[in-house]
Amino acid sequence: MNVLVTGATGFVGQAMCRKLLAQGSNVTGTIRPALHDMSALPPGVVPCSVDSLGPGTDWRKALFGIDVIVHLAARVHIMKETAEDSLMEFRQVNTHATERLARMAAQTGVKRLVFLSTVKVNGEDSGIRPFNETDPAHPRDAYAVSKWEAEKVLKRVADETKLEIVILRSPLVYGPGVKGNFLRLLQAVNSGVPLPLASVNNLKSLIFVENLIDAIIVCMTHPQAAGKTYLLKDNEEVSTRQLVALLAHAMQRPARLWPFPPSVLRLGMRLIGKSAEAERLLGSLQVDDSKIRKELGWKPRYSVTQGLAETVAWYAKTKDEH
Repeated sequence: MNVLVTGATGFVGQAMCRKLLAQGSNVTGTIRPALHDMSALPPGVVPCSVDSLGPGTDWRKALFGIDVIVHLAARVHIMKETAEDSLMEFRQVNTHATERLARMAAQTGVKRLVFLSTVKVNGEDSGIRPFNETDPAHPRDAYAVSKWEAEKVLKRVADETKLEIVILRSPLVYGPGVKGNFLRLLQAVNSGVPLPLASVNNLKSLIFVENLIDAIIVCMTHPQAAGKTYLLKDNEEVSTRQLVALLAHAMQRPARLWPFPPSVLRLGMRLIGKSAEAERLLGSLQVDDSKIRKELGWKPRYSVTQGLAETVAWYAKTKDEH
């Protein structure tokens, strides 16, 4: 199979490419020449330069001879946003470039496109029951809005062409190479700094990167996946408190947790402009993955404990680089 992986030099993209190569696929990976990220491309992947992503992106070179696309490239959360119109910037990459890719793929005879979306399309807090695929969309930030708009545009392309679309809404992805908030949590637990999270009893769905990749590979070829949207997760949910304790155990360090009222912590974070961070840390976000299990027979191969152990092992080897 000839597979195009966009965002091939990213955290998920690199692992995706390595797995596809190991399975015997021919893999083309997009790179951004302006970012000089050629060295991050796994050996064996055919590089294809793609300029800035937007409604005018020329994907033709990358699409030559391709059977299936795994579309991972995206503008993700930025801790210190500098764009005057962040929604416009997210739309350029996540919505308009995705539509352009899908329409050009349809014109060149690509069979299927698997799109990595986000559970944040459903919302930020699942409340008393897990999100499922039939729940109304409730994106609350520019990133989630742009992903929701991309989902809708992809469905229109599928209706108008022969291109098959599969949408995967993923919760927080972790594993070797992880960045962002999860990496910062690893650093905090490793440093031994006391964390005021002992009273946090939320529940979070997560997904280990290898479990996510397994799901993507199933969705690349399974006949019943065409036209579907799926939520997915690891087998177990964890609270933020439990996550810290599991990471500390894997690091063979004490979990330095102390009790503090979550309501007071949430208020304090809001007062310093960290409302979104407070919700991610303290709120519950669970998903129901029964649809993909029933329809495609997919289930996670790795437990949360196994996934966190691999993540910590990677961090221990590379922590001086971060």
